[in-house]
Amino acid sequence: MKKLLLTMLVAAAAFGQRAPSQAKVLTRAEFDNLLAKPGEVLLIDVRRPDEVKDIGGFPAYFSIQIGDLEKNLSWIPRERTIITISNHATRGGQAADILAKNGFKVAGTIGAQTYEEQGGKLTKLVPPPPRPANRETAVTEKK
Repeated sequence: MKKLLLTMLVAAAAFGQRAPSQAKVLTRAEFDNLLAKPGEVLLIDVRRPDEVKDIGGFPAYFSIQIGDLEKNLSWIPRERTIITISNHATRGGQAADILAKNGFKVAGTIGAQTYEEQGGKLTKLVPPPPRPANRETAVTEKK
Protein backbone atom coordinates (compact mmCIF):
# COMPACT_ATOMS: atom_id res chain seq x y z
CA MET A 1 0.00 0.00 0.00
CA LYS A 2 2.81 2.42 0.90
CA LYS A 3 4.52 1.61 -2.40
CA LEU A 4 1.33 2.40 -4.32
CA LEU A 5 0.92 5.78 -2.60
CA LEU A 6 4.56 6.64 -3.19
CA THR A 7 4.23 5.69 -6.86
CA MET A 8 1.14 7.88 -7.21
CA LEU A 9 2.91 10.86 -5.60
CA VAL A 10 5.93 10.46 -7.86
CA ALA A 11 3.68 10.17 -10.94
CA ALA A 12 1.74 13.29 -9.95
CA ALA A 13 4.97 15.22 -9.47
CA ALA A 14 6.31 13.97 -12.80
CA PHE A 15 3.25 15.25 -14.63
CA GLY A 16 3.38 18.62 -12.88
CA GLN A 17 0.11 18.19 -11.02
CA ARG A 18 -0.47 20.47 -8.08
CA ALA A 19 -1.39 19.33 -4.62
CA PRO A 20 -5.12 19.52 -3.92
CA SER A 21 -6.31 22.90 -2.72
CA GLN A 22 -6.80 23.48 0.98
CA ALA A 23 -9.75 25.78 0.27
CA LYS A 24 -13.25 24.82 1.31
CA VAL A 25 -15.50 24.19 -1.66
CA LEU A 26 -18.72 25.97 -0.77
CA THR A 27 -22.15 24.50 -1.36
CA ARG A 28 -24.84 26.57 -3.00
CA ALA A 29 -26.51 27.14 0.39
CA GLU A 30 -23.24 28.25 2.05
CA PHE A 31 -22.51 30.59 -0.86
CA ASP A 32 -26.03 32.07 -0.82
CA ASN A 33 -25.76 32.65 2.96
CA LEU A 34 -22.49 34.54 2.47
CA LEU A 35 -23.99 36.59 -0.38
CA ALA A 36 -26.81 37.65 1.97
CA LYS A 37 -24.19 39.94 3.58
CA PRO A 38 -22.92 41.85 0.53
CA GLY A 39 -21.03 44.44 2.58
CA GLU A 40 -18.86 41.73 4.11
CA VAL A 41 -17.86 39.60 1.12
CA LEU A 42 -15.86 40.06 -2.04
CA LEU A 43 -16.15 37.73 -5.02
CA ILE A 44 -13.01 37.20 -7.08
CA ASP A 45 -13.64 35.42 -10.37
CA VAL A 46 -10.42 33.94 -11.79
CA ARG A 47 -11.92 32.81 -15.09
CA ARG A 48 -11.15 34.28 -18.49
CA PRO A 49 -13.61 36.95 -19.71
CA ASP A 50 -14.90 34.61 -22.44
CA GLU A 51 -15.77 31.99 -19.82
CA VAL A 52 -17.73 34.52 -17.79
CA LYS A 53 -19.53 35.69 -20.95
CA ASP A 54 -20.30 32.18 -22.23
CA ILE A 55 -21.20 30.51 -18.91
CA GLY A 56 -22.41 33.41 -16.80
CA GLY A 57 -21.37 34.75 -13.46
CA PHE A 58 -22.46 36.89 -10.59
CA PRO A 59 -23.64 40.51 -10.68
CA ALA A 60 -20.68 42.03 -8.81
CA TYR A 61 -17.16 40.64 -8.66
CA PHE A 62 -13.49 41.38 -9.22
CA SER A 63 -12.14 39.73 -12.34
CA ILE A 64 -8.52 38.70 -11.87
CA GLN A 65 -7.27 35.75 -13.87
CA ILE A 66 -5.34 33.21 -11.81
CA GLY A 67 -2.03 34.01 -13.52
CA ASP A 68 -2.34 37.70 -12.57
CA LEU A 69 -3.52 37.23 -8.99
CA GLU A 70 -0.22 37.45 -7.08
CA LYS A 71 0.90 40.65 -8.82
CA ASN A 72 -2.46 42.31 -8.01
CA LEU A 73 -2.75 41.49 -4.31
CA SER A 74 -2.27 45.13 -3.30
CA TRP A 75 -5.55 46.04 -5.06
CA ILE A 76 -7.65 43.54 -3.12
CA PRO A 77 -9.42 44.88 0.00
CA ARG A 78 -8.34 43.03 3.13
CA GLU A 79 -11.40 43.93 5.22
CA ARG A 80 -13.74 41.64 3.28
CA THR A 81 -14.17 37.88 3.37
CA ILE A 82 -13.22 36.52 -0.03
CA ILE A 83 -14.93 33.87 -2.13
CA THR A 84 -13.08 32.75 -5.24
CA ILE A 85 -14.89 31.60 -8.36
CA SER A 86 -13.95 29.43 -11.32
CA ASN A 87 -15.99 27.01 -13.43
CA HIS A 88 -15.74 23.99 -11.10
CA ALA A 89 -13.71 25.42 -8.17
CA THR A 90 -10.31 24.06 -9.27
CA ARG A 91 -8.68 27.37 -10.24
CA GLY A 92 -10.79 29.03 -7.56
CA GLY A 93 -9.24 26.71 -4.99
CA GLN A 94 -5.74 27.59 -6.20
CA ALA A 95 -6.63 31.29 -5.97
CA ALA A 96 -8.05 30.83 -2.47
CA ASP A 97 -4.82 29.13 -1.39
CA ILE A 98 -2.74 32.03 -2.77
CA LEU A 99 -4.92 34.57 -0.99
CA ALA A 100 -4.94 32.69 2.32
CA LYS A 101 -1.15 32.29 2.14
CA ASN A 102 -0.91 36.07 1.78
CA GLY A 103 -3.05 36.81 4.83
CA PHE A 104 -6.48 37.33 3.28
CA LYS A 105 -9.60 36.00 4.99
CA VAL A 106 -11.03 33.41 2.58
CA ALA A 107 -14.41 31.73 3.12
CA GLY A 108 -13.82 29.27 0.29
CA THR A 109 -14.34 28.74 -3.40
CA ILE A 110 -17.22 27.80 -5.66
CA GLY A 111 -17.62 26.71 -9.24
CA ALA A 112 -20.07 28.81 -11.24
CA GLN A 113 -21.20 25.80 -13.25
CA THR A 114 -21.51 23.69 -10.09
CA TYR A 115 -23.56 26.46 -8.46
CA GLU A 116 -25.90 26.51 -11.45
CA GLU A 117 -26.17 22.68 -11.45
CA GLN A 118 -27.27 22.92 -7.80
CA GLY A 119 -30.11 25.27 -8.78
CA GLY A 120 -28.36 28.63 -8.40
CA LYS A 121 -28.98 31.36 -10.93
CA LEU A 122 -26.08 32.88 -12.86
CA THR A 123 -26.16 36.26 -14.51
CA LYS A 124 -25.76 35.94 -18.26
CA LEU A 125 -23.68 38.77 -19.61
CA VAL A 126 -24.34 40.26 -23.01
CA PRO A 127 -21.37 42.08 -24.49
CA PRO A 128 -22.08 45.63 -25.62
CA PRO A 129 -22.50 46.18 -29.37
CA PRO A 130 -19.43 47.43 -31.24
CA ARG A 131 -19.00 51.16 -31.09
CA PRO A 132 -19.30 53.00 -34.40
CA ALA A 133 -16.04 54.31 -35.73
CA ASN A 134 -15.34 57.91 -34.84
CA ARG A 135 -15.47 59.93 -38.07
CA GLU A 136 -12.67 62.27 -36.93
CA THR A 137 -10.43 59.31 -36.10
CA ALA A 138 -11.15 57.72 -39.47
CA VAL A 139 -10.31 60.99 -41.30
CA THR A 140 -7.11 61.47 -39.25
CA GLU A 141 -5.97 57.89 -39.92
CA LYS A 142 -6.35 58.38 -43.71
CA LYS A 143 -3.95 61.37 -43.77
